[in-house]
Amino acid sequence: MAQAMRKLGERLKIVDLVIEVVDARLPRSSANPHLDRIAAHKQRIVVLGREDLADPHATREWIAWHAQHGRTAIAVNGKDQTSVKRIAAAVDALAGEQTMRAMVVGIPNTGKSSIINGLLRRTAAKTADTAGVTRSLQWFRVQPKLEVMDTPGILVPKIATPEAQWQLALTGALPRERFDPEDVARRFVAWAREHRPAAAIPDLETFARSRGFARRGGEVDLHNAAGAFLKDYGEAKFGRITFERPEPAP
Repeated sequence: MAQAMRKLGERLKIVDLVIEVVDARLPRSSANPHLDRIAAHKQRIVVLGREDLADPHATREWIAWHAQHGRTAIAVNGKDQTSVKRIAAAVDALAGEQTMRAMVVGIPNTGKSSIINGLLRRTAAKTADTAGVTRSLQWFRVQPKLEVMDTPGILVPKIATPEAQWQLALTGALPRERFDPEDVARRFVAWAREHRPAAAIPDLETFARSRGFARRGGEVDLHNAAGAFLKDYGEAKFGRITFERPEPAP
């Protein structure tokens, strides 16, 4: 992490604008707090990616919160060309007539490459619904006066809370081998029962039986069921859920 942040600081010297992509379901925990320090003097746009999976009311609250703190925030579904155009419009408003170089940063699997492909209107940056796909720097010319750098996802070395840990795992920011899917599924169900009881999200055992996950002898296959459970969450089959809300304005 220290080396990655040092390289990021060096790359900031050659760009005019930072486009930080966060997950709209976890706008606080998926942000990089170090950017406030190392990119303090750079223009910045915050993109709330995967907004099609987040609670739209919460997303509007986050856009207003960023505006109160002097930042432009845009909600985007990287697979929807119409929504990606909002980023281009915001960049144009900042750039005016000058040539601009921008850097796209964010933690793994927030949809950075999908957003770049949307801006380019072609598939150039590699994408996948797993963490760690972008491995190296890539420059793309989006417009005659705009170049964009795609960077590998950087995850902060210490996740602030145990709750943020399982939520980042659930939303795909952590590689699957770094966490227990069964534990994450159970923690999500416990959270949902407290915060979203009307959603009636099934516990993992009920989900497994309803989907036919069983081993020989009738034993419930919780391991494979947990993988399917997390996949259903990632496709918003349990509803559009945002885990974090902004603090009230002082």
